[in-house]
Amino acid sequence: MADQQAGLLLSREQGCLEEEEEEEEEEEEETDKLYVSRKMETTQHGMEMIKKEIHIEEEETVMQIEGEEKEQEIRKETNRNLLDTSSESPREKHISIQRTLADLEKLAGMKEHDMTSAVLQKTDPHVAGRKKLCPLCPEDRFKACYDHKLHRHLQNLHWKVSVEFEGYRMCICHLPCHPLKPNVAGDQISLKIGAHYHCIICSATVTRRTDMIGHVRRHVNKGETESRYSAAQAPKSTHEVLKEADTDIQVLPNYCTPEKTDSYFNPKMKLNRQLTVCALAVLVEERKPLECLDAFGATGIMGLQWAKHLGNSVKVTINDYNKNSVTMIHENCHLNKMKVVTSSKEEDDCNETVEEGEENFPTIEVTQMDANVIMHLRAFDFIHLDPFGSSVNYLDAAFRNVRNLGIVSVTSTDTSSLYAKAQHVAQRHYGCNIIRTEYYKELAARMVVAAVARAAARCNKGIEVLLAVALEHFVLVQVRVLRGPTPADDTVKKIQYLIHCQWCEERVFKREGNMIEENPYWQLPCDCYSSMTGKTAVELGPLWSGSLFNTGFLRRMLFEAVQYGLDDIQALLKTLICEAECTTHKQFLIHGPSSHNRQEECGVLIKTPDAAADYCIIHEKRKSNEMTQNGAKRQKLESNVEHPAFYYNIHRHSIKGMNMPKLNKFLLYLSQAGYRVSRTHFDPMGVRTDAPLEHFKSILTKYSKPTYVGGQSEGSVHASEDSQAGTQGEFTEENL
Repeated sequence: MADQQAGLLLSREQGCLEEEEEEEEEEEEETDKLYVSRKMETTQHGMEMIKKEIHIEEEETVMQIEGEEKEQEIRKETNRNLLDTSSESPREKHISIQRTLADLEKLAGMKEHDMTSAVLQKTDPHVAGRKKLCPLCPEDRFKACYDHKLHRHLQNLHWKVSVEFEGYRMCICHLPCHPLKPNVAGDQISLKIGAHYHCIICSATVTRRTDMIGHVRRHVNKGETESRYSAAQAPKSTHEVLKEADTDIQVLPNYCTPEKTDSYFNPKMKLNRQLTVCALAVLVEERKPLECLDAFGATGIMGLQWAKHLGNSVKVTINDYNKNSVTMIHENCHLNKMKVVTSSKEEDDCNETVEEGEENFPTIEVTQMDANVIMHLRAFDFIHLDPFGSSVNYLDAAFRNVRNLGIVSVTSTDTSSLYAKAQHVAQRHYGCNIIRTEYYKELAARMVVAAVARAAARCNKGIEVLLAVALEHFVLVQVRVLRGPTPADDTVKKIQYLIHCQWCEERVFKREGNMIEENPYWQLPCDCYSSMTGKTAVELGPLWSGSLFNTGFLRRMLFEAVQYGLDDIQALLKTLICEAECTTHKQFLIHGPSSHNRQEECGVLIKTPDAAADYCIIHEKRKSNEMTQNGAKRQKLESNVEHPAFYYNIHRHSIKGMNMPKLNKFLLYLSQAGYRVSRTHFDPMGVRTDAPLEHFKSILTKYSKPTYVGGQSEGSVHASEDSQAGTQGEFTEENL
């Protein structure tokens, strides 16, 4: 029994142990499950953290790749933006052309307003402190740096040496846009990259800053201020509208400088234009309609004034060889509301509406060809030549087809050669030997007339000089054309040489003759050759020895100037009339009585009033015998009335230590001595007279008074002289 009880106890104990072991195993299994679940949770969380880190790294790499791609695109655009001047399509401006320094900094990524990039810079210090490259320098020249250093580099190197134009800055660029010539050193070839500027207008690359400034100025002078970049603002209009004699014209910048503009306009030539208008108005009274040519139109101001003043009485043709000038002439015709004809076809693209009262304006023909070509192709009644410089290259063509009794107007602006500053040029252009004299302006006018006469004679035509004016900056000559060999021979006979004494400045035209003279000095009225040793005179010319003015034509021009309200030239025309008549009387009754005189000019019978008020021109067809008779009568008349050649400057011949008389009083003294005398437009202090220089000086010495210095006696002498002058009524406004 005891054994049985012991066995039961052992079995119970074993059962309990087994139960405990099972419970422990269950607890261990539960702890293992918890551990595994916790471990799985921790591994999942770690995987998520790893994924986030990988995603951030991927975003950083993507940002870096995008930045590198942008930089590569910018560098590619720099090469693409090297503009081709032949193409006219708009393009984006080069990266070196910016408005502000901030815009230049944005190219380097210094000032990005993207929120994502700002968040990344805050979260990641590596992104915030990333180094950046200069957008205008290659990597081997300027390495990547931080913001503050890059800002200083852009400001000091690129921005300070930029060229400004229309609100833009053309910064200096060091990119491989403008490679220099390769340097060969042994077997190695090195290609240098030079610093340069990109032009905002024509896309050219210029190395030096001063050259770039001059390059831009040349664009502005030519009116080429419109940029080819689509990003550039449209520039303001560079055309300036001027008004002269009721005529509006558009001009380009630097319009007064012919070397810097295609459309030249000189405001100082206003007197020239008004004289030409008056001459054409006189010709219109003889026959109408007239075909007139402005061979060098430039802005077209001359032809537009002809059409404005004379209306349908003239058929105006404006010619110019420059395409830009022809475009400007078209615009000025539209600005003045006139129709334009090109190649005998009326232009249909005129957008200007013609108002009431303006439909009577004539149609202006605009041509683009060489002046010699158009004058060879067509015949004209009135031709005006006004080239820049000498006009001798166009005289043969002008006289080739000009109609009989027509007028050729020639303007020469080569004053350096005409006024004896460049004597070799005068010899080359005009074939004349000249020196600087006191009457150099009249010498220039006679030299131009001689060239015109020779050109007319080569075409079997003669000339009659109507007007020859030499002012400060131009010489204007207007001649009437006489067709036939006889007038041509008479014209050539008036081209003679001039003998000029270099000691006393006496002058005389050399007498005609084929025989060689042993001593031509006897023709001079002075005795300088006999009283001095060596040669004392020089031979100048050949020059025009005939008259420089036609009195009747000038009076008719004065009437036309009063009729059209051209006030600027009326005083000049009055001086020319007095100079042509060689008189000091200045009585010009523009609206005088109706008594008429008969006057003949170049075979045209003209019925004129005494005061040049109303003119009735009677055309008569000349016969051969009548022409010779009229020519002989006209030559006799001109020999009696023709004004004396050249003039004397009163200051040039003054006596040292003597006070000269007033100029008007001196003219009175010369006229009282029996000489013809007048003032001249060539020199404000000049005196035109037929008195010899010896008599001229004697009269000047006679009426000159010694210069007194201080003293009571001298004061009394002055007082007595003044009182005598007052009693005799010699004090005038000019003396006061």
